[in-house]
Amino acid sequence: MAWRIAIVLVLVLALAGGCWAAVCSWRWRRGTAALRRRLESGRIGGTPPAFDARELAGLPPPVRRYLQAVLRPGQAIPAAASFTHRGFFSLGKERPKWMPFTSAQRVVADRPGFDWDARIAMGLGLSARVHDAYALGEGLLHAELLGWTLADQRATRELALGELQRFLAEAPWMPTLLLPGQNVGWEEIDDASARATLADGATIAMLDFHFGDDGLIDRVSAAERYRLIDGRPVATPWEGRFWNYAERGGMRIPLDGEVAWMLPGGPLPYWRGHLESIAYDVERSR
Repeated sequence: MAWRIAIVLVLVLALAGGCWAAVCSWRWRRGTAALRRRLESGRIGGTPPAFDARELAGLPPPVRRYLQAVLRPGQAIPAAASFTHRGFFSLGKERPKWMPFTSAQRVVADRPGFDWDARIAMGLGLSARVHDAYALGEGLLHAELLGWTLADQRATRELALGELQRFLAEAPWMPTLLLPGQNVGWEEIDDASARATLADGATIAMLDFHFGDDGLIDRVSAAERYRLIDGRPVATPWEGRFWNYAERGGMRIPLDGEVAWMLPGGPLPYWRGHLESIAYDVERSR
């Protein structure tokens, strides 16, 4: 009799756990839909123009060479994009502790914004869900595990700046974002690097772009980007690297990348990913 009761209890617990997981998944999807609506509400109407090489006049030489290498004359300028990644994410504070992740991301060009919706495998069959986003001038970092909140950061100056820096750093996946007509300003550093500035309201992001011998973006860096340590934002040097360029949507973009905090003891990478798919929202002029 005892073993029968034990089996019934196991089945009840399994059923309850499955129901709770389904509820959590439904709540997450509903929250994601609301966040995406907020992101899309900031879009500025009108059909984006096509790329005109005359726009490149006056740009720093390495930026001009890069845009000429990745864009074709007449290239339609996307208003938004959706893409997916697969890779590894680390939550280690002193050394990497890699965990597999998959993600779906939405990016809007103007008003600049994005939502990174990720699932990170934590072991024992459990996955954390993460939103890392920038919408209507506000940053958001929210993580859950089985409905329990692991992190919830939002609406701070430091977070908004860090998220706008991320938006700018990920422009190589949507290189038309780096055209002068897309609200980005450029300042030459040397023949192989230039500083980009993007303003969104009172938030101003600046990053240094470094170009390889092939003219493509090799890495991006920031002297300061805010890193959360025990819930506190700490200004820390940061770097992102890109490689494995291929043509997608008529543009040359990197398929692989890594980002890291640049600590006194050496780089602390925390994201390594491969671009699995990308779709651009394009309206071609008639």
